[in-house]
Amino acid sequence: MSINQNISNSKVQKSKKSAIMRLQGDLIDADLNMGFRSDMENDSLSPAYKIRLYSLFRQIEKEFDVLYQENQSLHDKIDLLNEKLERDTFDKQDLVDLDNNLSKALTKKLSTSSQKSKTAHKLKAQTSKIVSSFKAPQFNCCLIREYTGHKDGVWEVSVARPGVPVIGTASADHTACIWHIESGKCLLQYQGHAGSVNSIRFHPAKDLVLTASGDSLAHIWQAALNWDTPKGHSSEEELDGDEIDEKSDTNRISSLRTPFQELSGHCGAVCAAEWLSGADQVITASWDRLAILHDVETGALLTTLTGHDSELNHTATHPSHKLAVTSSRDTTFRLWDFREPVHSVSVFQGHTESVTSAVFTREDKVVSSSDDRTVKVWDLRNMRSPVATIRVDSAVNRLSVSSNGIIAIPHDNRHVRLFDLCGQRLARLPRSSRQGHSRMVAATAWSDDPISSANLFTCGFDRRVLAWSVLAALKD
Repeated sequence: MSINQNISNSKVQKSKKSAIMRLQGDLIDADLNMGFRSDMENDSLSPAYKIRLYSLFRQIEKEFDVLYQENQSLHDKIDLLNEKLERDTFDKQDLVDLDNNLSKALTKKLSTSSQKSKTAHKLKAQTSKIVSSFKAPQFNCCLIREYTGHKDGVWEVSVARPGVPVIGTASADHTACIWHIESGKCLLQYQGHAGSVNSIRFHPAKDLVLTASGDSLAHIWQAALNWDTPKGHSSEEELDGDEIDEKSDTNRISSLRTPFQELSGHCGAVCAAEWLSGADQVITASWDRLAILHDVETGALLTTLTGHDSELNHTATHPSHKLAVTSSRDTTFRLWDFREPVHSVSVFQGHTESVTSAVFTREDKVVSSSDDRTVKVWDLRNMRSPVATIRVDSAVNRLSVSSNGIIAIPHDNRHVRLFDLCGQRLARLPRSSRQGHSRMVAATAWSDDPISSANLFTCGFDRRVLAWSVLAALKD
């Protein structure tokens, strides 16, 4: 597909060059017509010249919007061609393998019946394995609902505990939102941060929410709402009229600005925060290369975790043990054990580029993702080397693993793919002009709540949060 990529790159480069040449011509005309005044005569530009410059910059913005749309369209065409080529190559190779296996089996002259029986069994197993690759996908994936309202990219989506039918979103627009899953309504908007909200997590037992932000702080705030109704109520002030949900002029979104607890100690953006098992402590990860353990009740700094050589990208905790992992741009992730008074740490170096996330599974495994286009599955009992490696065609962002071991992998190229813990590909979420994300998918989150029609949520930098139904395909 290098030919198609070259065509795409060539067209974009020509368009950019054309836009730059037009801009240069316009600037030269503006210079000749308006002229610059010397600093001795006037320290500011004339109003007419400013108007001309504003007009030129608006033209530049329009040119690049057009270029972006053309580039997206070309990438979509390339993706389709790549998938077609991949399917054709895969099918041909399987047929060749099947033919070779059958030929070898038929040409062997066996003298005893036992040998014939063993060969027939082996041939049957090989043939079944090859033919199984032609079967329909194992999962049916369907878009259920869309949650819109954020004014910038959405970094993360999180699901509340079972029985509480809400999700939370963290956005670069400096807000975090709580949404009713079934109605799609925003129940509460948290506005307490002064920077991009990079992660969001619900308390496992209380109506508390933990958010991390680019303002170097993590906040714990109260989210006590009537979860059963699509309209939330709060003692805090309501949003201004321009922040009302566009789809419902009658329902105002409740807002909250004051945290229950403020967790400080970092000197760089806090990229992620997570409750430690027991939920009486919180771990935060920051671009200052540090992770910090905080006390929830007092907000006090308990332990500073050092060792990473570059900025941290993510942190996650074990569901039932006091274990945590931190992922870093230094190509490693670290396992921290807080079960003893003196905590221990282990370093894992399986990736070649920035590690974007590492999460625990219920099977006592760790699944890590990276910009090196791989996802690796590790066994906690023996983490010298991964037990499975998944190779994909794009950088991977914050993944999640379901309770039954399905990995939802979000990509830079707008795709979301599903794999099992053995590295077997299961499905891919649909993506077209009508459904799926149109820009980078930043994170995924699974739901175990049986009362919800959706069990997988995705978010991205197209400002959208999508709810999906992922169900095992019915067998004939």
